[in-house]
Amino acid sequence: MSHPNAGLLAPPESVAPRGRSLAPDLARGFMLLAIALAHIPGFIADWDRGPSGLNAAADTARVLLFDNQARIMFIFLFGYGLGQLALSRAAQGSDWTDIRKLMRRRAFWLLVIGFLNMVVLVPLDFISAYGVTLLLFAGLVRARGKTLLWTGFTVLAAAIALSMWTEIEQLKQIAAGSQPGAGIDFIKDDFGAHLLLGLTVFPSKALGSVVMIVPAMVFGLWAARRRVLDEPERHRGLLRGVALGFLGFALVARIPYTLMQTGVLDADTGTIGWLATAGHSLGGYAGGIGAAALVGLIAIRLARRGPFTTAVAALGQRSMTFYIFQSAMFLVLYYPFMLDLGGTMGLAGSFAVGIGIWVVSLALAEWMRRAGHRGPFETLLRRLAERR
Repeated sequence: MSHPNAGLLAPPESVAPRGRSLAPDLARGFMLLAIALAHIPGFIADWDRGPSGLNAAADTARVLLFDNQARIMFIFLFGYGLGQLALSRAAQGSDWTDIRKLMRRRAFWLLVIGFLNMVVLVPLDFISAYGVTLLLFAGLVRARGKTLLWTGFTVLAAAIALSMWTEIEQLKQIAAGSQPGAGIDFIKDDFGAHLLLGLTVFPSKALGSVVMIVPAMVFGLWAARRRVLDEPERHRGLLRGVALGFLGFALVARIPYTLMQTGVLDADTGTIGWLATAGHSLGGYAGGIGAAALVGLIAIRLARRGPFTTAVAALGQRSMTFYIFQSAMFLVLYYPFMLDLGGTMGLAGSFAVGIGIWVVSLALAEWMRRAGHRGPFETLLRRLAERR
């Protein structure tokens, strides 16, 4: 049921925040691995370099498991975090006016941080797009549950249509004999050209993803309102149904497009191609949300945290910091004016590097936890957003 006063002004005691929960942080920690594996192939000039079998397996995993799906999990958890913050402030006595101002200040500084990440590091940033979306739709943080669901499903139709159009264009490239995503043109030979490109693409990147963000964000808000991941034991049935149903649907629905992208089937740009892209796009939303639900179920079994679980949760608590850390590593490893590894490895090699970056992130996050250090970008965002 929706909370009194539109769900935020006076949250009932049964859903008031009770400290940091494992499942959301665990989900964010694993999400960073999926994001690394989704992004890193774009820095490789020739995906076929190296062992053909391993490259084919990596390519299949890329399309089936990570493309769009990792991003949707990221967005869902972003919305969930907004809901957690709003509930926490409401429980502390803040009214909607104060919460709305906090959200808008937070959105503005997300936009600034995302701008710097996109221009200085790599132009793949979504932080700025989250900032724009929150600026435009801050009112949804207060919306009732039914409003969130209606908004999510309505905008989802537009988001799927936009994604389908993009993926059909990729199938056209494949049919023409090119390799979409490989050897992409945002990698420049010198740092000056790199900065200029970031400035050029920032407006389209920041604004172009808003429609794609809104559905998963509001579903995350809806889930946070009910503390689905904060109290997974109370929502075991819902989590099990979403994890099994959504992930099962995503796996089946994304297979046809995966087979076309990987060359097993001919790339079709007619009716079959459009149906395949529809399945891949809708499956991305289902799979991203289903993956978050699966981590919620896993968290139930990990009530006693081992060293690995603790480290992944520490990484999730610092997800913005280590998302930006990934961008910095991509710049250092793959750009021509840095180490320029993009022309020396294939897709499987790039996946190994992505996993390596995640492992290093895991170790650094655990060190920060033991030393009592919060994520520097999380701390910065909080201080900036809470300044009057």
